[in-house]
Amino acid sequence: MRIERSITTVSWIPSDLLEGMGKMATRMKLAHHDPPPPDPLGTDVAAAVEDLRVTDRFRFANQLRAYIDVDDDGQITEWGYCGGGAIGATTVALGVGSITIAATQLPDLRFDPEVSATSVRFTQTVGGRTGAPMPRAVKHAPFVQYSAPIVWTTLELTIAADGTHSGAMTGASGFPRHWVFDHAGALLAKSSVAEYKRWMKTSFGRRTPWGDEDSPALVTEVETMLERQLQDSIMRGGTKPEIRKVRPGRVLIEQGSVDDELFLVLNGVLVVEVDGEPLAEVGPGAVVGERSALEGGTRTSTLRAVTECKVAAVPSDHVDPNQLVDLSDGHRREETRPRSPTN
Repeated sequence: MRIERSITTVSWIPSDLLEGMGKMATRMKLAHHDPPPPDPLGTDVAAAVEDLRVTDRFRFANQLRAYIDVDDDGQITEWGYCGGGAIGATTVALGVGSITIAATQLPDLRFDPEVSATSVRFTQTVGGRTGAPMPRAVKHAPFVQYSAPIVWTTLELTIAADGTHSGAMTGASGFPRHWVFDHAGALLAKSSVAEYKRWMKTSFGRRTPWGDEDSPALVTEVETMLERQLQDSIMRGGTKPEIRKVRPGRVLIEQGSVDDELFLVLNGVLVVEVDGEPLAEVGPGAVVGERSALEGGTRTSTLRAVTECKVAAVPSDHVDPNQLVDLSDGHRREETRPRSPTN
C-alpha cells in the first residue's frame, strides 16, 4: 500500500511589512506586495499553488510531498520524494507599461530520509531570489551586494506505517511571511517574525542553506476566524490605527493599568502573563487587549514582547461589543490549554 502525505509553505509579502527601500520600490511600481493566500487552499493543494503562481500571488512555495510503501505485514518497503518548489516572478514598471522578470529558483535541497522500523522522516529546502537587481550595503564581505537576497523555507514531514503523519517548518528566511498548510490544505501555522532589514543585509552566500547555514523558524498558531474578520475592521475601518513598535522584553500593556485600547499584532511574538506567570503566546493576526473594555478599563494581564513586535492600536469602541465578548471567551479557552514550545 502506498501512503502519500504533504506539507506546504506559501511565502508572500504583506503590505505592512515593507520598510525603507522595499516600501519605496512598491510606490515606484518596481515591486509589489501580495494579498493574503486563500485559507484553506483546498484539497488539491498542488493545483491551488500553481494557480497562485500563475496569478502572481506569492513569491515562492515549498511543496514537500513524499510517500512510503507498506506491505501486508506493516513493514515499510520503499519511500521517496515527490513535489518540489515553485517560484513567482517580479513585475516592474517600465515607462507607461511594465515588464515581468522571472525569479531565479535555486536547486531544491532534499536530504536523505531518516528511516526507522515504523516511520520515515523527509526534509526539503526550497527557495531562490527575485530576478530584479537589489544593490545594497551588507554586513559581511564583500560588503556590497547587487543581486537580491535569498528566500527559503525548510520543511520536515514524517510518515508512519499506520498512515499517520506530522510536519513542521523548521527553518526559514527572515522575510517574507511564510504560511504553513497541512496535507488537506488547511492553514496550520504562520511565521511570526519578518525582519526585512536584517534579511536584506545577511541572506546571501554561505548564510543560507545553499551555503552552510539555515535560520530557525519561529512560528505561532493560526488566529481565530473572528480575529481574521476583525483585522480588516481595524486596519481599514473608520479610525486609522496607530502603528507601534515594541522591543524584546518591553511591555505593551501592564496588568492593573487602566486603558481600553485594542491591538492587532502585525509582526512578532507577545507572551500573555498573569501575575507574572506566562499563559500563552500570540503572533501575527492575533487581536488582543479586549478584556479591559469589558471589565471596567483595567488590564487583566500583561503583554510582553518576546521578539521585536509591530502592532496596530485602535480604541476598543472601534469594535462591536458583542465581538469583544466572543473574542475574550476564545482567549480564555486558549489560555487554559497546556502551552507547547514555539518552534
